Amino acid sequence: MKLYYISILSLIILTVACKTDRKNDHTKTSGSDSIALVEKAKGIHQNVITIDTHNDINVRNFTDSLNYTMDLDTQITLPKMEKGGLDVTWLIVYTGQDSLNPEGYARAYDNAISKFEAIHRLCEDIAPDRIALALTADDVREIHASGKKVAMIGVENAYPMGTDLSNVKKFHGLGARYMSLSHNGHSQFCDSNTGEKDSIWLHHGLSDLGKQAIREMNKWGIMIDLSHPSSESNKQAIALSRAPVIASHSSARGLCNHSRNLSDEELLMIKDNGGVVQTVAFPAYVNTEKNNARSTAEKNIKQKVADSLGLKILESDAFSVLSPEEKKDYMDNVYGKINEISAKIIAESDSLPPGVNVKDYVDHIDYMVNLIGIDHVGISSDFDGGGGISEWNDASETFNITLELVRRGYSENDIRKLWGENLLRVLDKVQEISRQLQQEPIDS
Repeated sequence: MKLYYISILSLIILTVACKTDRKNDHTKTSGSDSIALVEKAKGIHQNVITIDTHNDINVRNFTDSLNYTMDLDTQITLPKMEKGGLDVTWLIVYTGQDSLNPEGYARAYDNAISKFEAIHRLCEDIAPDRIALALTADDVREIHASGKKVAMIGVENAYPMGTDLSNVKKFHGLGARYMSLSHNGHSQFCDSNTGEKDSIWLHHGLSDLGKQAIREMNKWGIMIDLSHPSSESNKQAIALSRAPVIASHSSARGLCNHSRNLSDEELLMIKDNGGVVQTVAFPAYVNTEKNNARSTAEKNIKQKVADSLGLKILESDAFSVLSPEEKKDYMDNVYGKINEISAKIIAESDSLPPGVNVKDYVDHIDYMVNLIGIDHVGISSDFDGGGGISEWNDASETFNITLELVRRGYSENDIRKLWGENLLRVLDKVQEISRQLQQEPIDS
């Protein structure tokens, strides 16, 4: 620790020595892009409503003194959305999987409510002049037309509902418009994709409670999200649902064989169901091999930086047992410092393996459009939850997705569908079916 300041100075000198002048430009045009092509892409990007269906949040960033009106180091903020032309952010009420008992459910419920409250606080108290909460597709269009950014709410993991299905209606009342029945770990509702690692399953798809939850979500107008459950859970959910389903942040298993991605069979079932798959920019789900090579190289740099600073990088098991205060201290004063220096070195290095980029990502869009059609594919980042790729690493770089789509010959109408109209169509249909189901006799 005594070498701390000397080490930082040495690393900064090394970093500055290899820097080249850079413009503060978030648009990644290639030498082959004509002026006309770039201008066409800019016009399309301006004309369409751009919707990113999965952005995680930390409640610490929703206070009077620290919030999304500021240019925080998070991947989603209002300034970054404005710079990149991202119109709609689905902010996520995420809860990790824990024990299937009343104590676990109670902790998870409190966590979920705190995130609902944070999102409402942003829209109603912190920045009501810049962002508003949408509950319907019409809301999205009206808020966008007013010049404000749009927030919507998704629930990642139904675990916080416990075994009380009245929470479906309650979460809907709080603004939830999609929900997944599990995350990374089997829930009381269904098996998770993570069961593929050891072939240990809890329900072999949906539990009886999960089947009831599907019916309740249909009834109250919450889109069923297939992004984390197991393949068998997804197939059963599609078969049971009376409304179209979504995958809020998943890519194609035919291109990247990861359990979080969707097989061709699942994709075709979603097409037949009338649903939509929001392609995710999570590096390991876009190209696992390319991501692993890059991650290993970056990890080695971080370790060298940590050694130079006299600091220790904790493995996940060691980090998980820390108290909340210790975790914050570690992230602020240990890992944060390591990461800050490492990021500068990584950004200026020409010798690292290439990272997953926008071209790799749009390959997944192409694959799914070719398999299931333009009406069933959308776009998501998983920002602040592990997502982010080269050239779309935060909301300020959102235009680069549109630019790549234009390079590949997608029309303005195609891009409009991919960026949000497909998702809004599904939401409209889910809410239409919800109204019908609420009019049916209780015993039907």
